[in-house]
Amino acid sequence: MKCDLCGNNEAVMVADIEGASLNVCSNCSRFGKPIRPVSGLPKAAKKQARIEPAMPEVEEVIVADYAELIRNARERSGMNQEDFAKKLNEKVSVIHKIETGSFEPDIAMARKLEKILGIKLVEKHEEVHQKQAHRDSNHFTIGDLIDIKKKG
Repeated sequence: MKCDLCGNNEAVMVADIEGASLNVCSNCSRFGKPIRPVSGLPKAAKKQARIEPAMPEVEEVIVADYAELIRNARERSGMNQEDFAKKLNEKVSVIHKIETGSFEPDIAMARKLEKILGIKLVEKHEEVHQKQAHRDSNHFTIGDLIDIKKKG
């Protein structure tokens, strides 16, 4: 286990340093009050050390060509922008901005547009994120932070 202050690979005790319980090496223990010897990994570190299964994240997104789809569907239905705006209970300027692609509707408005026009604007997009295991090489210590502050 690494020392939380200097990054030394052999943290031997838990010490109270300015109100925080840190795993420290014998050299860094002089900065605080030793509490007890280090006994393996703390529970939080044990949980973090294992690799979690990939969790799919599903979100709804508006299709890329929404502006063209909306304009074509509105024109096919025989409505002008003013009539369409009244039917949606929106301003004509909002309809114009949506149809020109300068304003992307939120999911709620897109659902409303889908219902009125009979088109598909919202699709589900799935991203899979792999949670990474804790690695000692990526372990950032308070000492690393101090070194960065001194250099900067």
